[in-house]
Amino acid sequence: MKHVLIHFKLIFVAAVWGFGWPAGRVLAAEMAPFVAAWTRYVVAIACFAVLLLVTNNWVLPTRGEWKRIAWIGFFSTVVYQAFFMFGMQYTAAGDASLMITFNPFFTALLAIFFLNERMNWRLGTGLAMGIIGVTILFLYSPNVDIPFNERALGDLLIAAAALSWACNSILMKKAMTTPAPDATESLSPLQLTVWSSVVGFLLLTPMVAVETWYVGWPDPNLYGWISLVFLAVFSTVISYVWFADGIRTIGAGKSALYVYLVPPFGIFSGWLLLDEKLGVPLLVSFVLIVGGVALAQSQQAKGEEAS
Repeated sequence: MKHVLIHFKLIFVAAVWGFGWPAGRVLAAEMAPFVAAWTRYVVAIACFAVLLLVTNNWVLPTRGEWKRIAWIGFFSTVVYQAFFMFGMQYTAAGDASLMITFNPFFTALLAIFFLNERMNWRLGTGLAMGIIGVTILFLYSPNVDIPFNERALGDLLIAAAALSWACNSILMKKAMTTPAPDATESLSPLQLTVWSSVVGFLLLTPMVAVETWYVGWPDPNLYGWISLVFLAVFSTVISYVWFADGIRTIGAGKSALYVYLVPPFGIFSGWLLLDEKLGVPLLVSFVLIVGGVALAQSQQAKGEEAS
């Protein structure tokens, strides 16, 4: 009961990220991928700027920090958003919400090479469970109204989005734990998120110009604008801040458990809002993938809580 508000915020974050999948599918049908991501960050950066001013966190990064921020912005804003928006053009929201849970697997595998962490039986078994779950999702997804080749392509693009976010996670972890050579302390998660969003936004701009030259500026309907604002304000700004607050208050291990609620919310919201199909294969895939992620992260979570 001590941190009941924090737990409520984390449940809210899981629900928002779950409902973000059908929002992404609606937006992908209304706007070209790079324009959608760029416009989303116009709104998000404006909100972040206000938040920095209100919380008195307006700190300009050093030259060494800008180098790190540039890579974080490239992976989190440019690469991730491109794979996310392109992927949502092809696959179902429920399927995508399961595919993105591969992010912890990719993060753990990258940590072996870049953070000197070790492979263990939990990670190996969890990865095997996840691969079996994804195979079932590919072959027996109940969303058969989407052609198999399109759905498979969309799922692969979402998996690539998970990999790009894992790269971002590794870079964020190093930036938050090891100060840059010309800095006295590390930037906070909020500061890193804001400045990397600005860099990513600038990197997206020339791509948007080229995309607009070929396909024209979009004219989305009301649902497209609602989806964009939802993704920018709720899924990006509020959720990132509240999740970071959860990590700071109750620890990364306990906060990470709430991420397992994202697929159920994603599957439910896809069924509720987009009339996507439910079925036993989806349930089996969910149990295998989320169970595999939970197993792979169990030892890490214990270590974080003990530290």
